[in-house]
Amino acid sequence: MRVAAIQTTAGVDRAANLIAAGALVEEAADAGAALVVLPEYFSVAGTPEVLARWAEDLEGPTMAWASALAARLGIHLVAGSIPERSRSEDGRLSNTSCLIAPDGALIAAYRKIHLFDVALRGVAFRESDTIAPGDEVVVASLGPADPHEPDALAPVLGLSLCYDIRFPEVYRMMALDGATIVAVPAAFTAATGPAHWELLLRARAVEDQVFVIGAGQVGTLPPGMPRCHGHSMIVDPWGVVLAERTDPDPGIVVADLDLAALTDVRSRLPVLANRQPGAYRGLHGNDRGNTF
Repeated sequence: MRVAAIQTTAGVDRAANLIAAGALVEEAADAGAALVVLPEYFSVAGTPEVLARWAEDLEGPTMAWASALAARLGIHLVAGSIPERSRSEDGRLSNTSCLIAPDGALIAAYRKIHLFDVALRGVAFRESDTIAPGDEVVVASLGPADPHEPDALAPVLGLSLCYDIRFPEVYRMMALDGATIVAVPAAFTAATGPAHWELLLRARAVEDQVFVIGAGQVGTLPPGMPRCHGHSMIVDPWGVVLAERTDPDPGIVVADLDLAALTDVRSRLPVLANRQPGAYRGLHGNDRGNTF
């Protein structure tokens, strides 16, 4: 199965962003990708005020664009994330990633669970001031296993976003729910990216024995967003980086995922089968008296 990660530098103009992203999605489809993953906030980036101004429903213009594009190209498309119009009582938006089928239908929507409330080198980011956290782990089938590969597992996609990658629990849950591939649309910061981005993507791939597709923003985004690391990459379940974009500009990375090889990895190194859930009681920090 051929997949692609798209790397963009989004601005505050939604129309311009969609034109730029669309050209890269077409390039990936022309290269044979059946699954294409866009970055976090690919449609619009900026301050909380900018996100609120461009917030929309899942029936809005960005998802209509994504649906039409996926149907025209005949691909599964992960519409990185968009600022979704408020679904919460307090008026906060959702940071929402959507999976679109090759016929243009919306298969699944994931709302970012872990919000980026941090202070990096004296600059504070509080995503939770604007965004309400999601509370549901989402996986979705991409279709049956390849009938020509008797050992191949079915392609099942887990959806996540950026800061989620630092929380291994959600990826283990996706693997236990059947995920064989995980998408990580991101706007990973240039401050942490050199040390952490590849490390975390490879760790999640190895520990949960899944393919990981990290699609990132790159370079200088509008005020309100951090400078982004880029380095979009695709990682296999052995932790090998199959493809990476090292150029600090928009573009694509493409790789072939061997789901029969995933079966082999899981049988030779049965990490998921060797779990001991009974020993994990008190996993939550506050259950053990820890608040940090």
